[in-house]
Amino acid sequence: MFKTFALATVAAAAIAMPAIAETYKVGISAEPYPPFYQPDSQGNWSGWEIDFIKELCDRIDAECVVTPVAWEGIIPALNTGKIDMIIGSMGITPERAKQIAFSDKYYDTPTGVVALKTSDVQPTPEGVKGAYLGTQSGSIQENYVSQYFADSAADVRIYQTLDEELQDLSAGRIDAVVGDALAMQPFVDSDAGQACCEYRGAVENDPDVLGRGVGVGMRQDSTELLAKVNAAIADIRADGTYQKLSTPYFGDVDIFGE
Repeated sequence: MFKTFALATVAAAAIAMPAIAETYKVGISAEPYPPFYQPDSQGNWSGWEIDFIKELCDRIDAECVVTPVAWEGIIPALNTGKIDMIIGSMGITPERAKQIAFSDKYYDTPTGVVALKTSDVQPTPEGVKGAYLGTQSGSIQENYVSQYFADSAADVRIYQTLDEELQDLSAGRIDAVVGDALAMQPFVDSDAGQACCEYRGAVENDPDVLGRGVGVGMRQDSTELLAKVNAAIADIRADGTYQKLSTPYFGDVDIFGE
């Protein structure tokens, strides 16, 4: 009788205890990438993608720790278990998909060119002939420039951050920047951007180089987590939360793409 009572007590206690949430380290680039993510002076990260991470993790009943990692080492960090997911504006490309698993896309914006108003640069191989171009190290834009623009440009300069590229552009040290059109828009709209530069349009898309949108990166054996993440992305889109997250940053623009 006592044994039965004890077992019943243990069972009741187990039922009463709240489920322990999974904890995941979510990797983002250590280099700021506004408006998607950037740190303040105390090292606290904010931005659209940080808000998205919080919403996604709530929906998969997980505790998530934002973990900055140098961009060029972020896939090795995932595969060696230092982080559990990448939610840092990583394009879904065939080359990356050989190394990691990707969720369904959660946003998709074009690659474009911002150029000095005094230049004749256009977003084509012919249009960058003789130009000094900036692009970000380890990005899909760097791969695109290498494949399509390097033979035409006078020089291609590789930067660690988009902000460094735009500073050099504003100072006239390069003629144009090839980057994510949405990420460059705040600069284009700023007083400094308005004074010097303008958006010249999107490059011709090559999905094998530029990817098929941005996805959550996971280890290839994380099949259960992948299913949860895909379901959460779909729910965030379906119930209107996606637009609520996006409006403070992008207004009426639907960054999900087609």
